[in-house]
Amino acid sequence: MRYTTLTMAAVLSASAGLSGCQTYDPYTGEKETSKATIGAGIGALAGAVIGYASGGDAKERRKRALIGAAGGGLAGAGVGYYMDQQEAKLRHQLMGTGVSVTRNGENITLNMPGNITFQTGSSDLNTDFLKVLDSVGIVLKEYNKTLVVISGHTDNVGDTASNQALSQRRAESVGSYLASRSVASDRMVITGYGESQPVADNKTADGKSKNRRVELTLEPIKAQG
Repeated sequence: MRYTTLTMAAVLSASAGLSGCQTYDPYTGEKETSKATIGAGIGALAGAVIGYASGGDAKERRKRALIGAAGGGLAGAGVGYYMDQQEAKLRHQLMGTGVSVTRNGENITLNMPGNITFQTGSSDLNTDFLKVLDSVGIVLKEYNKTLVVISGHTDNVGDTASNQALSQRRAESVGSYLASRSVASDRMVITGYGESQPVADNKTADGKSKNRRVELTLEPIKAQG
């Protein structure tokens, strides 16, 4: 699926705004945009870079489209081995960050609690969390034969519509930052679920904290039979 002219204009405009605050990596000599600048302005990219994959079969459509771009899909025993290696690298990179790594069959889920990713009621990424997302991005770029499903969730404080909108913005912020770190945006499917999928009891403060989260689920892109 191609971007519309309006969407492309928004991407170019947002990118131009970010390019004004750039530094040079002292180790590689490469120019890079300040992480603080990206964290503060990431909302300008949210929805412009991503958010175009929706609907019940969006993931399968995206996987089929990505097979060629990824140099072919995974097959047979190679699927499990590929995901095993990716999981091991993610666990190493994310140790002690507060992000949990869970394996469910062939899929890997990263749970990013809201208390370390965002300020209350905000979709702006905490500056301290950007290094964590950088680590995630490094692994995602290396293992490009996976679809990245990003879902936002909230607790039940406030009205349903506001929570839905906030969860969508937060998921888009995470996706947009990863895109800014060279993770291909066409690998991403972005969805906000609001308060509809709690993982803990909203009657307790601890439960609400667990429900305020963004999850990244990595699904293997398999060769078509």
